[in-house]
Amino acid sequence: MRIEDQPGIADLITCSLASKQPGFLGVESARESVGITVSYWSDLEPIKQCKANAEHQLAQRLGHEKWYSSFKTRISKVERDYGIE
Repeated sequence: MRIEDQPGIADLITCSLASKQPGFLGVESARESVGITVSYWSDLEPIKQCKANAEHQLAQRLGHEKWYSSFKTRISKVERDYGIE
């Protein structure tokens, strides 16, 4: 839930930092009444390294203090991905 009207600024900062990390594969994001950002990684180790990054921790803290009253992180494995574009 957003506490100010700053759509996704913390996500942008975090994704910018993540995209520079080894093992980062990409990101998808959508905003409506609820926002979701999904990042893709080669395996769990780069996720751990990104989470430990001081700049990432600062961006996460900034997002929590200024724009988000709550958020959730889910780590899952994509077994299959297909569709029509």
